Amino acid sequence: MELRTLRYFVAVAEELHFGRAAVRLHMSQPPLSRAIRNLETEVGAALFHRSPAGVGLTAAGSVLLDEARALLDRAELARVRVAAAAGAAAVTVGVLGDSADPGATRLADAYRRRHPRVHVSVRETDLTDPTCGLHAGLVDVALTRGPFDRTGLAVRELRADPVGALLRADDPLAGRGGLELADLADRRWFLFPAGTDPLWQSYWNGGRVRRGPVVRTVQECRQAVLWNGTVGMTLADHPPGEGLAVVPLADMPPSRVLAAWSQGDTNPLIRSFVEIAAAAYRRD
Repeated sequence: MELRTLRYFVAVAEELHFGRAAVRLHMSQPPLSRAIRNLETEVGAALFHRSPAGVGLTAAGSVLLDEARALLDRAELARVRVAAAAGAAAVTVGVLGDSADPGATRLADAYRRRHPRVHVSVRETDLTDPTCGLHAGLVDVALTRGPFDRTGLAVRELRADPVGALLRADDPLAGRGGLELADLADRRWFLFPAGTDPLWQSYWNGGRVRRGPVVRTVQECRQAVLWNGTVGMTLADHPPGEGLAVVPLADMPPSRVLAAWSQGDTNPLIRSFVEIAAAAYRRD
């Protein structure tokens, strides 16, 4: 069995969906399906139950999943040890500012346990660069949020978080159990500076051109609301701070936590980072 095929199998086993697994692996679905069928022929057993209701692991598939994960972990560890021996045991991680996330904390703990000799540098960026320096070549991997221009980048989704409107606590809308974007159509929103990724700007402005103060950091967003009655979007489960309130937005897609890195980058430390990140955030 090839390690690449085992990676394909693990992706399908974790996603329990061939389409999602294909997206995760950055490939089309037909060759993925063929690879899994060939693997089933090689091991002499069906690995998945396939039905209109979905995909599930067989008993043989469950056994292979445990074995495949162990084999892939050993292979990853071997690559990392070789990289360390070659003097390449360092990785720079880009993160968005004010990113106090329990998933990130678990990721840091797990990565340190797996790679205690790897030096990790962290570069924090403000809200004007959702790639955290990837496009500029300043970091090896980014722990960030979408959407943004993915040209030349590979991306792994880690989690999806609901969003809400950030308002002053005394705003007439702050007591509502939920809002829609139309309820905020006539309000001033905080904006990001000119030159900010348009996909990123559009998402945080609810898909419309808005007017309002320019901000760069989470704290500036909060101050714009406190001082000027500006509105904007934030994560629904984040504590808003004194004098502020968050009301869920029913018609906004969730904010997606992503790991992103340069396409074609074969650094085993980055691959390991992404896999550990997926496990750390899956616990949420």
